[in-house]
Amino acid sequence: MQTILVVDDDKSIHRLLAVQLMDQQVELRSVYTGDDGLKTAIADSPDLILLDIDLPGIDGFEVCRGLKSNPATNRIPVLFLTGYCSSERRISGLNLGAVDYITKPFDPAELMARIGASLRTKRLVDLLEHKALVDGLTELWNRTYFDHRLHQEETRTSRQPLVNSCIMLDIDHFKSINDRFGHPFGDLVLRGVGAVLVAGCRNEDSACRYGGDEFAILLPGVDATAAAVLAERLRSTIANLDFVCQGEAVKVMCSFGVADTDGTDIDSLTARADAALYEAKRQGRNRLHPAAPEPTLQASSTAGTY
Repeated sequence: MQTILVVDDDKSIHRLLAVQLMDQQVELRSVYTGDDGLKTAIADSPDLILLDIDLPGIDGFEVCRGLKSNPATNRIPVLFLTGYCSSERRISGLNLGAVDYITKPFDPAELMARIGASLRTKRLVDLLEHKALVDGLTELWNRTYFDHRLHQEETRTSRQPLVNSCIMLDIDHFKSINDRFGHPFGDLVLRGVGAVLVAGCRNEDSACRYGGDEFAILLPGVDATAAAVLAERLRSTIANLDFVCQGEAVKVMCSFGVADTDGTDIDSLTARADAALYEAKRQGRNRLHPAAPEPTLQASSTAGTY
């Protein structure tokens, strides 16, 4: 269900919109000042904001400027609510990034058409953005999404130090699998490994196809010890799978590297996990290897477990 945030100091407008939209699959949220509109938009990330221009305190133009200058809210469509408004003010609002205007008093048909068009556009944009962050073969998150999540955790931990872990893994002798059984079977193996990762992770974890036959999992709030427990469980599950090609059972093994941010900068997290992965491969493959221990960081919350 999509969410609409209404920012207007006139309570009758909120009641009118509630009546007009009562049969639509939308959730309405109401605030009455520009400051509250900005705070709620950041906290709730609605799908559409209906924004009055003439508000107490900061006006709608200033709210729109604030929304569009914040990366957390700049993609939320803003539809201005206004009484009489000159062409100059309309142009100013559109230049700030608003997608449309609705003039008070509302014509019900026009109101529904403009809101519907804005929500449809938002849904399509969301779908396109989602597809751009998903690996087409495995349907895991892709490298772009992984880098984005890593940046989010870097921002979060700069405010409140928390332990994060990363598991890097790749499929042992994957080139030989492709050479012997063909690339369609190699694709089947990649999808199967991806399915194991998704099934073994929490909702807050990010399992990604990092590139080729290499995968990465970002585990917020989890230390290396707990991450190693998960990695070993994933390794064992994959090793016990039976992939079948033309009646022949094929065993697939993976090597794992594990690192956490305990005492290190999050920028080095994937590099340390990747180095541990290649140490696991050097030691014989089908095993996990932890990154070298680092000085302990005093975390502000208990690390998660698996």
